[in-house]
Amino acid sequence: MQLVLLTALGVGGATVFGSVIGFLFKKQSHKFSDIVLSFAAGVMLAAAVLGLILPSLDYGGKFGILITIIGIFAGALCLNLIDKVVPHLHKMVGADTEEHHNANLSKVLLFVTAIAIHNLPEGIAAGVGFGAGDDPHAKAQALLIAGGIALQNIPEGMVIIGPMLAAGVSPKKTFLCAALTGVVEIVGCLLGYFAVSVATAVLPFALAFAGGTMLYVISDEMIPETHAHGSERGATYALLVGFCLMLVFDVLLG
Repeated sequence: MQLVLLTALGVGGATVFGSVIGFLFKKQSHKFSDIVLSFAAGVMLAAAVLGLILPSLDYGGKFGILITIIGIFAGALCLNLIDKVVPHLHKMVGADTEEHHNANLSKVLLFVTAIAIHNLPEGIAAGVGFGAGDDPHAKAQALLIAGGIALQNIPEGMVIIGPMLAAGVSPKKTFLCAALTGVVEIVGCLLGYFAVSVATAVLPFALAFAGGTMLYVISDEMIPETHAHGSERGATYALLVGFCLMLVFDVLLG
């Protein structure tokens, strides 16, 4: 339980760390942000496949493939429904960057709410991996998943800062809002862990569901954002580096 709590704090704290960087580099170039975000996308892609989807097949038994496929689509559809309620993260960032002079408080709150809502399933994905019991390999996979999500949270925390400051929100309140989006991820992580620990029978579906949410975020938000500013080639190689790095860690951890 202590490891889960520390992991949850690390995943949520990554957003806060990113927001601090956002204050230091309020006008970071798109190319730099795209490379960092692409690297994180590669890490998350490997984490989703190696740490969530493949273990879902292993734990699913006779109907593992069916449970895994249903879980993946259920996770993706869940985020798809969320996207119909709140704007996509990359669209919110672009809108606030281009129209910062006309931004108002309600728009900023919607922006922060969109990020917070998207962070909840990511936190759940980090927590679900620990529900596989005391298997050392399962714990190593869970840590890799959490590490991938934490890496993704750093650039996400960075992009929160600029639009809010441009909208006239004070630095103190801006930092508080960024920190709250990280707290949502901590809550999600603990929810994922306890839900699977209480009902281990749902573990295969929960793993696939979490994997589906991560695949949706990567395809629908992260990759389009990294290809929107003319950095396609660099972003693609950064994604491959992130993916291969996770492969190396997975092999080394057995």
